[in-house]
Amino acid sequence: MKIVLGYSGGLDTSVIVPWLRERYGADVVCMAADVGQREGVDHLAGKAFATGASAFFGEDLREEFVADYILPVVRAGAVYSRKYLLGTAMARPLISRRMVEVAAETGAGAVAHGCTGKGNDQLRFELSFAALAPELKVVAPWREWDIESREDALAYARARAIQLDVDEEKLYSRDENLWHLSHEGGPLEDPANAPEPGVFLWTCDPAEAPDAPRDLTLAFESGVPVALDGREMRPLPLLQELNRLGAQHGVGRADVIEDRVVGIKSRGVYETPGGTILLEALQEIEQLVLSRRALALKDDLAPRYADVVYEGRWWTPEREAMDAMVDSLMVPVTGEVRLRLFKGQAAVLARSSPMSLYDLDLASFGASETYAHADSSGFVKLFGLPLRAVAEQQDRRLAGTPAPPKAAVSAVR
Repeated sequence: MKIVLGYSGGLDTSVIVPWLRERYGADVVCMAADVGQREGVDHLAGKAFATGASAFFGEDLREEFVADYILPVVRAGAVYSRKYLLGTAMARPLISRRMVEVAAETGAGAVAHGCTGKGNDQLRFELSFAALAPELKVVAPWREWDIESREDALAYARARAIQLDVDEEKLYSRDENLWHLSHEGGPLEDPANAPEPGVFLWTCDPAEAPDAPRDLTLAFESGVPVALDGREMRPLPLLQELNRLGAQHGVGRADVIEDRVVGIKSRGVYETPGGTILLEALQEIEQLVLSRRALALKDDLAPRYADVVYEGRWWTPEREAMDAMVDSLMVPVTGEVRLRLFKGQAAVLARSSPMSLYDLDLASFGASETYAHADSSGFVKLFGLPLRAVAEQQDRRLAGTPAPPKAAVSAVR
């Protein structure tokens, strides 16, 4: 059997390679995805071969990750558990899709992942495999083997003379890509424990951030970021620069209690500097150019989109339909937003758009040529009619007065 393993080079996947060979007699193909982690994936080939892999695919997926996964989620305004910007969740369907492609290229009949039976990633990978290549067998070692802890995995590796560059005192489980850096486990498992300063690896402590603010201007075309401070930029370098600036000023930290799909509450601490800036700016342009009802529709859509991403249902007609709705709503979302980064905050200073629905003449508290205050009298009276009807009914009930006959009520209507 040939199996394509989603490979990170960490403890779990390093142990999975020999385990697959022993358990299934498998020919193991390792596929590592570069989705923006700082160390990349080129250095992983040697590690994969040293643990018994027969082939290694190091895939640079950064451009595609930003353009086809991050931006759709941002444009949808999708946020899970009120604060989680879905960094891990949105990368999994891309990695899964490339694993399926590598399986087809190498003639593999199975795919494998290193996800535990408690987490969400098992769903994200396996639902993607089911949608894209249902004929492939899926192997999930954490649901099969006798390894129950990090210590067990280290012992397994030592017994097979596998050299691992791992920290045996590691406290936290982390996931890093272009969008975010997540931290789980260790002292963070108790929500009563505040994150220690050493948890954060990207962002400056807001209290120690520069005393001088950094103002920046983001430009959007139909909801897609296209320029920073007047310089046209592709989405990938633009996000990288926002990450750098936001991290420097302590922007984008979030401490989240979230509900995993399997029903467990968990605690994660996230650093999403560029994403926080981008989402804040985009929402300000939307507020300027979309009508009240269009904004309400988008706000209704956002949590549903977040659930789809979080639960691993990316490759579904539901997500495609929601993308089509977002594309339609975002047509006029063009303009510029000026923000100030300062001590952990990304505060909006100004916004402008050629598609703005804001009419200064109408909005002004001064005299207006197009709005007569007296015209609102009839509107206010009609808008308050249901309230007056309820109040009159309550008065009659308290006074013991019978309600008007039905004929009279019909006549009033």
